[in-house]
Amino acid sequence: MTAGAFTVGCSGPTLTPGERAYLRDANPWGLILFGRNVVSLEQIARLTADFRDCVGRDDAPVLIDQEGGRVQRIRPPLSFPHPPAARYGALYETDPAAALAAARAGAELMAAELAAVGVTVDCLPVIDVPAAGLTDAIGDRVYGRTAEAVAALGKAVIDGCLAQGVLPVIKHMPGHGRATVDSHYELPKVAADRAALEAADFAAFRHVADAPLGMSAHVVFEAIDPDRPATLSPIVIQEIIRRHIGFDGLLMTDDLSMKALKGPVGASAAGAIAAGCDIALHCSGDMGEMIEVAAAAPRLEGRSAERAARALALLVGPREVDMAALAATRDRLLAEAVA
Repeated sequence: MTAGAFTVGCSGPTLTPGERAYLRDANPWGLILFGRNVVSLEQIARLTADFRDCVGRDDAPVLIDQEGGRVQRIRPPLSFPHPPAARYGALYETDPAAALAAARAGAELMAAELAAVGVTVDCLPVIDVPAAGLTDAIGDRVYGRTAEAVAALGKAVIDGCLAQGVLPVIKHMPGHGRATVDSHYELPKVAADRAALEAADFAAFRHVADAPLGMSAHVVFEAIDPDRPATLSPIVIQEIIRRHIGFDGLLMTDDLSMKALKGPVGASAAGAIAAGCDIALHCSGDMGEMIEVAAAAPRLEGRSAERAARALALLVGPREVDMAALAATRDRLLAEAVA
């Protein structure tokens, strides 16, 4: 059966009988993991394998938000410690070459850790360009203060992930850097005019538009579509993300259970797909809402299926790599910057 155009979470470290039945019947494109799903490396590997067994697809994506800093679902001692993106941004201001090398090594390290336990998609890098009044929801997750710095470091992270068999996700398209409220709790509205947005926010994404996967922002851009957040706006998705930015990769929503979106989650899923998103993402693991999403989302077909296949073709599988050496390279470069 063709996969559904949605990705869901699960409630704990193992799949419940109800979740197994749901996954077999609904066949979502992917599964996303959070801290509630993490106990040990062996357990994560079993969980990812169980998911793929349920849906009957060996290449079914397993996603995670493993950015470093405070957004790190697998934490020490199960992983190496990973700095926030802003650490690389600080180094870039004084030594761009060293910053790019450090970011690439850090991304390879994270990807190697993830690939070893069956996680094949990492929801990074954050390509948002910060503005005054930036919400703490983004904060030190940004890679720099300018579109050029963010894009350059983001490209290094993309390349590092792909080198170790993990697909990166550029987020939050077409830009979350001007949001002054947290979209987990309320809907941000950006009043900047289109020229300002094109010069910074959109420019950063244009430099990484060849990334295989992207994630939409639950943000209203009043100069483009004052009535709908980007996730639900055909104007933003088609005119800005697809045409102006030039992104033709697989576009997934940010988490549909975030409070920035109002109304039933099934309606949000249907609205996002109708607007031009390829994949509806639901993260909470709430079975009632997962059933709504499955009922609202179509099968993954047509152009969306082509984008998904193109992305999955980039997966090379886990490679033998010296993780300690990657960590040492990253840490040496960052430490020299501090010194």
